[in-house]
Amino acid sequence: MSGQSQRGQTPNDDSEHRSEDKKADDIEERAELSTPMIYEILRREGVEEMKRPITSLWWSGVAGGLSISFSLLAQGVLRHELPDAPWASLVTSLGYPVGFMMVILARQQLFTENTITGVLPFAAKPNRDNLLKLARLWAVVLVANLVGTFVAALFWTYTPAVSDDMRGAMLQIAGQSLSDGPWAVTFKAAGAGFLMAAMVWLIPNAETAKIVVVGVMTYLISIAQFSHIVAGSLESFMLVLAGRESFGHLVFVFGGPTLLGNIIGGTALFTLISYAQVADEMPSKASSD
Repeated sequence: MSGQSQRGQTPNDDSEHRSEDKKADDIEERAELSTPMIYEILRREGVEEMKRPITSLWWSGVAGGLSISFSLLAQGVLRHELPDAPWASLVTSLGYPVGFMMVILARQQLFTENTITGVLPFAAKPNRDNLLKLARLWAVVLVANLVGTFVAALFWTYTPAVSDDMRGAMLQIAGQSLSDGPWAVTFKAAGAGFLMAAMVWLIPNAETAKIVVVGVMTYLISIAQFSHIVAGSLESFMLVLAGRESFGHLVFVFGGPTLLGNIIGGTALFTLISYAQVADEMPSKASSD
């Protein structure tokens, strides 16, 4: 009887154990990543990016510059079809996330993403080697992004890919985005840099909602008229090619202040604050990869 009782209880016990294990697995799957885990994911991504060959970074950055041009195209399409109403800009800005979604979901290089992923390895281990790797990453990706947006500006300006009316709508949006002085541009660019870094920080927890995170954060950049060095460079190039702005305006009023602001917002404000949150929780701040 005793043996039969034990044999009779075993399947139930196994079933209960399996049920408990399944519950534990479900809880683990649904649990959000902790702050140190997000930091470590992004830090490792940064380490891998800094190890990539220059040619890989270059062509990925050029692709990113080309892809980001579809943000302005999408905005131009919406502006062309909408009436001239006070609310029109809120709808037109819905086109702004398009290029960012293409870049991020395709895993192409974008300079403002690297203001967080590239800086975290340096913040964890601030030595000359990591500083040089960070400078290399930033320089290659930034120049590649700008080459991509310049090629895109030539394409949208000199080919019949878009109508004259559509091109005019794109230039109208570009002119509004670049109407501020360098001081205001710097602060607006800091806002954009912070939002881009926050977006990168949110993505590991987003899972299937990644596209929503990208859409919301970049839409906010657009409706706030913040300055983004890559997306804004396309607008600047198109205005210069159309004879509406000078090259000096592109460099000194938009380029320099925007680059500075994006770095301040993405690196000094967000990335270093994010690192400070986890610095004392990491088992080794100077782990080698």
